Amino acid sequence: MKKKLLFYLILCCSSISYSQLACPTLTSPMNGDTNVAVDAVITWNGIVGAPGYLVSIGTTSGGTDIVNERAVGNATSYQPPLGLPENTDIYVTITIFFFNAENIVCSTEMFRTEDVIQPPSCTTPRFPIDGSMNVNVATSIVWNYAPTATGYRVSLGTSTGSSDIINNENIVGALSYQPTLDLPVDAEIFVTIVPYNENGPATSCSEYSFTTGGLVNIPTCTSLVNPANGAINVELSPVLEWTEVPNATGYRVTIGTTPFNANVVDNVVFIDNSSLFIEFEPNLTFFITIVPFNAAGEALGCEQQSFSTVLGCGPYFDSITNQLVDLRPEINFPDVVSFCQNDGPFLISSDDTAAGFRWYKVDEFDNEQLISSEDEVMLTEPGIYRYEAYNIASQSGSTIECEISKIFQVVTSGLAQIDDLRVTGQNGTINVSVEISGIGDYEFTVDNIDGPYQDSNMFEGLQPGFHTFYVRDNNGCGIAEKTLEQDLTLDGFPKFFTPNGDGVNDFWQFIPPPDAGQVEIGAISIFNRYGMFLKQIDPTSRGWDGNFNGKPLPASDYWFKTISPKNKKIQGHFSLKR
Repeated sequence: MKKKLLFYLILCCSSISYSQLACPTLTSPMNGDTNVAVDAVITWNGIVGAPGYLVSIGTTSGGTDIVNERAVGNATSYQPPLGLPENTDIYVTITIFFFNAENIVCSTEMFRTEDVIQPPSCTTPRFPIDGSMNVNVATSIVWNYAPTATGYRVSLGTSTGSSDIINNENIVGALSYQPTLDLPVDAEIFVTIVPYNENGPATSCSEYSFTTGGLVNIPTCTSLVNPANGAINVELSPVLEWTEVPNATGYRVTIGTTPFNANVVDNVVFIDNSSLFIEFEPNLTFFITIVPFNAAGEALGCEQQSFSTVLGCGPYFDSITNQLVDLRPEINFPDVVSFCQNDGPFLISSDDTAAGFRWYKVDEFDNEQLISSEDEVMLTEPGIYRYEAYNIASQSGSTIECEISKIFQVVTSGLAQIDDLRVTGQNGTINVSVEISGIGDYEFTVDNIDGPYQDSNMFEGLQPGFHTFYVRDNNGCGIAEKTLEQDLTLDGFPKFFTPNGDGVNDFWQFIPPPDAGQVEIGAISIFNRYGMFLKQIDPTSRGWDGNFNGKPLPASDYWFKTISPKNKKIQGHFSLKR
């Protein structure tokens, strides 16, 4: 079986070092940016092969006074939970984190935050939420960050508007408050949280309430569901799940590669029982301890559990060959495949190197039907399909498939129908809109069938005369063409006339261009700018003298319309000047 090796490290003396990985750089805000919002989300470009990142944020170069090496997994963004200080230089250091090698500390980058000039808005509760019932009397009060807030004042009372439990407690550097004494049992508790900053407090913040219950017992222990305790041949990227404990408000999770360390996850809190995703190393046993807790305390005597990983399909780092190995095939398949409407069944094939292939038809309910197990498939209708290629690997005494797939769309196409060439004129040139119909994806050009082609169907600033327009189907179903006849030119219609009796431009009339040859048009209708019909003139007459019912019309814009012998509409406007 052919292994496909993905090299993302730099070879040096036939060895590869993690330290040779490139470092990420900030993408938003970018290094040197100013006037950055204090609640900005910090993002950076991902690095292929990096297992995870640590984020440090400070107010000095390399500082960690705001965030100190916060692990974000392989996410490429982070939002400081308490926001950033205003009008301050902020320094961000991204560290590439490795489980089994020395971390790479990347260069510090800097941006400056905005000068906040308004008080913050009000916040909303996170726990207990408004209207909660049977809340533990030892509960903490937790709320969401209010952008631009630098502190919060918290009041608790046993009646609306009161503060007989807590009166205007000042909270700085946190989004929670733990009352020093338990709250009253079976009582409605009214809470007011008012964010503030140097510009003043938030205004009109709503009071909310919750109702306490009795004292809560500490939770019991839980057990792994996925992977099960003692499982072997576990994939390298499982979502860890465990049995939910009804009265637990959270879980403290510790994972290590021996029963005595926490080198993977060290006592990290999760609020639910299925939110932990980790890229594990191959061929290791992992020891996990999960301790449920609530306001009354932690579960007691929870036993350590374990599971073992297999090599899997990768990608994983092979310490023997010093190579990053991925046993899945590499595939190169388009997002959209098209065939011409009248060509009948359409055969497509894969050029990818793999041990096997599958093709599926996907219906509107995302149900899949296998339609081919070869490297090619015959398609008869448009729709959504999935292409899958796989390799076979033998590991830990069993055979596994290492597959990769791609969703693609099949569309039909066809030759365009050119319905009309719509012409308007301006300053001695013409603009032409090519009006088409058809089911294809089309592009346009004029006078040269070989292009260049454009996506727009509008051609502006063309010289009067004969032009041929071409419409090409991007999916190879042919080229349609249509020629614009000379009689569509607007060049022979004067832009203005001056009916003042001086013998010059006293009449408005069509004047054929000198190089146009014989151009015949029909009767010309003249309208005022409101669309009122004024006059119809013969193209062979002297023209219009600017009068209506024997009276001179005022200086203004007027419109004309005529039809060529080939039934093409010509229209435009001109000025009457006095």
